Amino acid sequence: MHLSRRDGLATIGAAILTRVLSGCARSGVTAPVAIGYQMSGLLLLAKARGTVDAALRAAGRPVAQWIEFPSGPPMLEAMAAGSVDIGATGESPPIFAQAAGAPLVYLAAEPITGLSSAILVHQDAPFRRFADLRGHKVAFTKASSAHLVVAKALRQAGMTFGDIVPINLSPADAAGAFAAGAIDAWSIWDPYYALTMAKAQSRAIVTGNQLPPSDAFLLGNRTTAAAKRDDLRTVLSALRSEAVWAHDNPDAVVTLTARQSGLPEAIVRIGLRRGTFAANPIGPDIIRRQQANADLLADLGLLPGKIDVASAIWRG
Repeated sequence: MHLSRRDGLATIGAAILTRVLSGCARSGVTAPVAIGYQMSGLLLLAKARGTVDAALRAAGRPVAQWIEFPSGPPMLEAMAAGSVDIGATGESPPIFAQAAGAPLVYLAAEPITGLSSAILVHQDAPFRRFADLRGHKVAFTKASSAHLVVAKALRQAGMTFGDIVPINLSPADAAGAFAAGAIDAWSIWDPYYALTMAKAQSRAIVTGNQLPPSDAFLLGNRTTAAAKRDDLRTVLSALRSEAVWAHDNPDAVVTLTARQSGLPEAIVRIGLRRGTFAANPIGPDIIRRQQANADLLADLGLLPGKIDVASAIWRG
């Protein structure tokens, strides 16, 4: 499997940003909180409404620096480099990052219904269950939540990654490959999932709610979490308030998210029905679920060894 050009560019951009921020630190200027976000979710909504920036201004701090990423893995690469202070991803990227020695911490959690992720096949394909994909090309973004969905589906079917042909593609590249028929199946999340179902002749052969449950996470760099503890508390408090507002104003959420992301409102509405917004404290049940995910990936040989999720929980 190979890294996509987009992931490479994200890594280069992270390195450049790290040098910029380091220069600010040397000149005595306190850098603003850098927030990594994707094209949907609580952080995108907070950016659109200015909630986090307003909270930071009220605390006498500069507004946040917002950096968009196509998926979780390149975001956590930037976080490991110190270019991102806070970001939101699914459950898999922090597992791979922690196993690689990245200095990340779990800040808060968001429950996942599982309905917003799926393994898609072409409408006229002969595959009826995941086991039918034996020997076929299955695409996903390496170290993303889609990677874990494939791992769980393999475990459920009594298979391993050696039983399929895994293809590492970014969401954008996988969308093109799937549309062209170059891959047999694609593990993906919303809004790409909803977009593909709306535009392509496709169907879901596995959905996340058929697999063991997981959580999404707000994550931070361990070093900057200590240096910017008060800023992180301000951001998390604002995000919890934003989640409550989102629950009470679903139509406004659809409009704002569509405007900010450029997605059709119909696609945003589908994703909203399949998920939720939250920034919950990380309790024992969440840690157990995430540890089970990490153990599965280790058992499948995808990690260099076992990791201890609890050791990466932020206590700030």
